[in-house]
Amino acid sequence: MPNFTHVKTSPSKELTICGDLHGKLDDLFLIFYKNGLPSGSNSYIFNGDFVDRGKHSIEILMILFVSFLVYPNDLHLNRGNHEDFMMNLRYGFTKEILHKYKMHGKKILQTLEDVYTWLPIGTIIDNEILVIHGGISESTDLNLLHRIERNKMKSVLMPPIPLVEDHDTDLKTNKVIDILWSDPRDKRGCYPNTSRGGGCYFGPDITSKVLNKYQLKMLIRSHECKPEGYEICHDGKVVTVFSASNYYEEGSNRGAYIKLCCDMTPRFFQYQVTRTTCSRPLYQRVNVIESSAIRILKERMISRKTDLIHAFQLQDCSKSGKLSMGQWAFSMENILGLNLPWRSLSSHLVTTDNNGNINYMSSFQDIHIQKPVKEAQSTLIETLYRYRTDLQIIFNVIDSDHSGLISMEEFRAMWKLFNSHYSIHIDDFQIDELAERMDLNKDGSIDFNEFLKAFYVVHKLDKLNKSDGNPP
Repeated sequence: MPNFTHVKTSPSKELTICGDLHGKLDDLFLIFYKNGLPSGSNSYIFNGDFVDRGKHSIEILMILFVSFLVYPNDLHLNRGNHEDFMMNLRYGFTKEILHKYKMHGKKILQTLEDVYTWLPIGTIIDNEILVIHGGISESTDLNLLHRIERNKMKSVLMPPIPLVEDHDTDLKTNKVIDILWSDPRDKRGCYPNTSRGGGCYFGPDITSKVLNKYQLKMLIRSHECKPEGYEICHDGKVVTVFSASNYYEEGSNRGAYIKLCCDMTPRFFQYQVTRTTCSRPLYQRVNVIESSAIRILKERMISRKTDLIHAFQLQDCSKSGKLSMGQWAFSMENILGLNLPWRSLSSHLVTTDNNGNINYMSSFQDIHIQKPVKEAQSTLIETLYRYRTDLQIIFNVIDSDHSGLISMEEFRAMWKLFNSHYSIHIDDFQIDELAERMDLNKDGSIDFNEFLKAFYVVHKLDKLNKSDGNPP
């Protein structure tokens, strides 16, 4: 197949476009129930991110692959940024496969790595509409993207290392990263996508430039959860569609799909998988999203507790335990670097006195990290918690037989690799002491997966709600 699949609509044949499903099988069933199964007269495009996060990624893949085999000209699959074995290591699909297929799991994963590389990276509808998972950049070259050898890119996060320096390979890889990872923004221009660490943010001027260059009218993309399941921006030229309802938790967002017909305006269909047929009002869904975001933010804070306390104390010259709102906001941004409206968020994160001064230790009053090893230093625990997903990836690379166990020597090698990549200094004696304590049965092996599971953040408010019999 080509890198971009070319499809056509007609007055008698509509085309349905679905966004991220992320292992949520009930959403796929609901789409088919409302819109019909794929067939020669009912075409679909599934725009990537079929796997990870949800519990039924492999079932979704099997349904989509079988549908493609039966209707190869009427069901189209685009690659998303999660159709990548490195992402699967981090976000759950690898674990799902190894749990469900204990005998053949490793072989299935190897097969899927190859399948991912052969998925087209986009679809072009009626030579007017570009459908890609992420977005574009100021340097997007569709002619070049048509020619790349996509099957050589097993992971855009870890591209193949050429034998000699190859700027052309780097250029092609960066263009694919932009296609899979970028997000639209209202600000003009093209600038690094700092929240994702890959791709870019592109403004309405970039959209117009790229669409005009290739005589296109619209860009349809996915990649971002939207409260209503879809969003239109850049003067109607960019449409985001996201098909995994309840993405953060039940009630947080609707899912949606798009129906296109020849020379007609796109039509949007919304839905929500729920225990009842009555959907929550918008303000309740927004509250759920905000609550989830605050929880995540508090976990970021507790993972930098030692650094934050040090920053607070540097500002607190009188040793009063209190800071002005400006001092607290400055310290938060200086340590966390999240570019957030800290003053607006302060009511969710800290307590203030009658004069508006902040009790800065209240930043951590309702949250703490459960220590797997009580004797370990707090700075080490915070570092391990902060980088636990990255450590998990390194561990999975070292743990080649997927046994879940590594030797003490492999654990030390893993930590050295981590240290060299992130330039984080932790004394060797601390790592040796931690390794000894993690070897619970003293057999020279460490069950690192179980150890990482023991790192979790305790939200004291949740514990109080549960003891009261109220849902958190």
